[in-house]
Amino acid sequence: MDSIDTLVLNIAELVTPPASEKARHGRSMRELVRKNDAAIAIRGGRIVAVGPRAEMESRFQSKQIVDAQGCAVVPGFVDPHTHAVWVGKRTDEFEQRIAGATYMEIMAAGGGILSTVRATREAKLDQIMAETKTRLDRMMAHGTTTAEIKTGYGLALESERKLVDAINILDEEHPMDLVCTFLGAHAIPPEYKEDPDAYVDMVVEEMLPEIAYMVYRVTLRDGRSYQRRGVQFCDVFCEQGVFDVKQTRRILESARRHGLDLKLHVDEFEPMGGTSLAVELGATSVDHLVRTGEKELRLLANSETVGVALPGTPFGLGHTRFTPARAFIDMGGALALATDLNPGTSWCESMPMMMALAARYMGMTPAECLTAVTINAAHAVGLGRQVGALAAGYQADFLVLETDDYRDLVYRYGVNLVGEVYKRGVSAV
Repeated sequence: MDSIDTLVLNIAELVTPPASEKARHGRSMRELVRKNDAAIAIRGGRIVAVGPRAEMESRFQSKQIVDAQGCAVVPGFVDPHTHAVWVGKRTDEFEQRIAGATYMEIMAAGGGILSTVRATREAKLDQIMAETKTRLDRMMAHGTTTAEIKTGYGLALESERKLVDAINILDEEHPMDLVCTFLGAHAIPPEYKEDPDAYVDMVVEEMLPEIAYMVYRVTLRDGRSYQRRGVQFCDVFCEQGVFDVKQTRRILESARRHGLDLKLHVDEFEPMGGTSLAVELGATSVDHLVRTGEKELRLLANSETVGVALPGTPFGLGHTRFTPARAFIDMGGALALATDLNPGTSWCESMPMMMALAARYMGMTPAECLTAVTINAAHAVGLGRQVGALAAGYQADFLVLETDDYRDLVYRYGVNLVGEVYKRGVSAV
């Protein structure tokens, strides 16, 4: 018999998108692997095999048994768009929006992103990490095992470096895997209000050459260590009143020269052509897409760039228009879902809540929702061959639900049906 670390048994139904070298497009987002009375064999934090319980018990000798107690098991969720590293809160602005103020009006008056920038610039690294860790713990309790986190609440070299430090230290210390994105172009800081192009100059000429090459040492469980870049992606908030397409292109082309992969915020409030730019530049993902027109949606659908919908944001703003997910998927597009976790518009750590919103307001099926928060979300952060599926060779990140039907994640809302969370085969919650 083959020796392994862990055998997961008594699974009512194992449900996963197929392992895929690329994101799932169009109708293939509905295709799931579903196995009754299945078992998972794990060794060294990775899945060795998935198959019928009787076969797996006869094939493997395990040091540990995990009893799923007749519940459904799905891959750990991947949240591909968050702003999880910040300090403070903006409850007063929430009340202002309820009273009728718009997001962009609040931002123009010095609130919004800039309010959080002021608080985060003043905070020490320990405070930033402590507040962020609390959010990561809550995310993981709701099933997120891998997440992207953006900088962008510093908007100055040293402050942005501090946020990169926070993300990378938390990546080392917290069970969750974190992907760091540089979002120095999140807003125009107050000191550059009268000269936005000068701030773009600073991002391109000072911030990117420094931050793109920050290096951290990662220690593995077996004691080995290696060095890696601290930042994997560069993102820009391409939106009216923030960064235009010309400025966005300049920043992203510079980031690519420094070896960073690309992401892009587009069309949250107004269509500006950012989606076409993302496809042209081969961005890994393009996010929001609330106001994207049909022509650009089709262009995106026919590309390898993953569209990322953030239904918590229009919901948090009290808007009624959401990313046209149904139309995009029917065009053949690859879609992921994310929380957009941030203090201004979507303070929500729950990926199941995003699934519930996507089904009701964006017309997505439960199968499409599961694909969008697992394998497609993993491809949206460049990890689609490592996480996001329950298959041999993939990291053993999985959830034991408090139900025998994965569709309850979408059907039921306002409750947490994630019972147990396993990261690399080890209980993490």
